[in-house]
Amino acid sequence: MLTVSELYIYPVKSLGGIALPAASLTDRGFEYDRRWMLVDENNRFLSQREVPAMAFLKVSLLEDGLLVQNTGIADSFYQIPFQSLTTETMMVSVWSDSCPAQCVSAEADAWFSEQLDISCRLVYMPDSTQREVDALYAHNKEITSFSDGYPLLIIGQASLDDLNSRLASPLLMDRFRPNIVFTGGLPFQEDDMKQFSIGDIQFLGVKPCARCTITTIDQQTGVKGKEPLKTLSTYRARNKNIYFGQNLLYQGGGIIRVGDAITNTMLDNH
Repeated sequence: MLTVSELYIYPVKSLGGIALPAASLTDRGFEYDRRWMLVDENNRFLSQREVPAMAFLKVSLLEDGLLVQNTGIADSFYQIPFQSLTTETMMVSVWSDSCPAQCVSAEADAWFSEQLDISCRLVYMPDSTQREVDALYAHNKEITSFSDGYPLLIIGQASLDDLNSRLASPLLMDRFRPNIVFTGGLPFQEDDMKQFSIGDIQFLGVKPCARCTITTIDQQTGVKGKEPLKTLSTYRARNKNIYFGQNLLYQGGGIIRVGDAITNTMLDNH
């Protein structure tokens, strides 16, 4: 039996994730997931690809907002309210997409710029922004937040276990930034999970996730290495990409909890 074992959100794109016992689905992924983002002076998204120090910024949920703590600097933290403090908007870019975003505050911009030693701004995606997923993979004009491209990512624990069996030093799941982790099944079973249900919510596996250099950054130390891409390239490479995890779309809404069963699984047998 396949069972949900971990749930994660990443409220500020490319900063630390938050493990949750339950997560609520919105129209664009889990609630609060990647609704905030840091952008550079060209209004383009920032990530650990260019700024590995973003790994030191850990996020937790408060009743009225987010708390961001810089684990690399003692007593350095900042609170982001759920409601932006300005009405200023700007066009921002995530890869090839451009969409409207709301500026959070000059104070937030100053704090993040100081922590990361670069000029950046913090923006928020309001409900009015409708960023559609790639039309080649969409089923019903689904939308997403500031994610790289899709509202959810699922990975099987067996896939990480298989990878770790090939590595000199095992890695944590946080290298891969999933939203849903499940136990049971075979390594990389998520590759072929074309359709499945969790409760009354139906999920669609639409595109394997091509991995980048963020997976090589230790999320505790910010140190960049060669693994896991070096090892994954020996058995998970295809069409010049390295794949680990499955991007999801879904139909319906509700709350997913750790311990929920994954049922009605339809596999793509190629």
